[in-house]
Amino acid sequence: MPEHLTRAIGLMSGTSMDAIDVALVETDGAVTIRLGATGAYPYTEAERDLLRLALKDASGLDDRLARPGVLAEAERMITRQHAHAVEAFLAEREIDRASIDIVGFHGQTVLHRPERHLTVQIGDGSALAALLGLTVAYDFRAADCAAGGQGAPLVPIFHQALAAAAGFAEPVAAINIGGVANVSYLVPGRDPIACDAGPGNALIDDLMWARSGVALDRDGAVAAEGRVDEAILRDLLAHEFFLVPPPKSLDRNSFSAQPVARLATEDAAATLTAFTAEGIARALNLMPGQPALAIVCGGGARNLTLMRELAARLPCKVVSAEAFGWSVDAMEAQAFAFLAVRALKTLPVTFPTTTGVARPLCGGVLARPRPS
Repeated sequence: MPEHLTRAIGLMSGTSMDAIDVALVETDGAVTIRLGATGAYPYTEAERDLLRLALKDASGLDDRLARPGVLAEAERMITRQHAHAVEAFLAEREIDRASIDIVGFHGQTVLHRPERHLTVQIGDGSALAALLGLTVAYDFRAADCAAGGQGAPLVPIFHQALAAAAGFAEPVAAINIGGVANVSYLVPGRDPIACDAGPGNALIDDLMWARSGVALDRDGAVAAEGRVDEAILRDLLAHEFFLVPPPKSLDRNSFSAQPVARLATEDAAATLTAFTAEGIARALNLMPGQPALAIVCGGGARNLTLMRELAARLPCKVVSAEAFGWSVDAMEAQAFAFLAVRALKTLPVTFPTTTGVARPLCGGVLARPRPS
């Protein structure tokens, strides 16, 4: 491996709260990226229940360091399970721990209120560094929020690096659909323009959990059997968020599935799926130009009904990230490996065009293991 590349592990526990994604990346934090092995380590149902309780207990926070209710217990669990995930990944892939320069640890978002300059990701970076014996970059959002930015999305600079490496000559859009959907508008040679677009999988997942006890609509099969309620869809889209120009960001619970409560499950899923797709379409309409291509990653790329809705609503061809050899499932984990290297090199991770911060800003706190 050339000396200028840093070897990083990225970790992501998204707002779907289904698993910890792990990814190995070798990069200079700028123009060279080598994507390595990936893995996913699911939470148990008890752990997911704890995270759901943590979201409720975090809803009234006004101090990002406070851990009322079950938040302290959830933070310990998050830290412990991330350590277990890294250990399992290193063992399964036969990766020498000494070859890893840094770990990028996003933690679990339990509250995001950018209008109050408040964002909370539970997970103890210093404890994780001690458990793993590796340097850890964590708390990536706080500095941006403190400086007046939205604190999200963070992935666009990674999207931009991937697009540059792919050699796109025209503007393209990278669409990440996790619990929340976000859009990166990528023009060669320029900083990315980005924003959260609206609900991603969160409302669909919550609906399916409430109706069936399974927290997703696998392949969009349930939505495919339903019919969109156009009146409810119009009401959902009347939310003021959709009129705000980028940059802008959301909390997972900024929207509610309550408007579809009276619908049959199939119709409710179809309506919420259309809501996600139309939110993304409206975000793209706020960008300075039409992309030549929309590249979809995140769990939403596995939802065939959602992909069909996007194809019908977007002004360009829609393809899965896998068409370019990019990971649909591990994209955010890979991004946090990339961002960790940028943190190590004090390179900016957020920009006026991605979060609204006044100037490009470094992010992430470094925790180094104590010498043995």
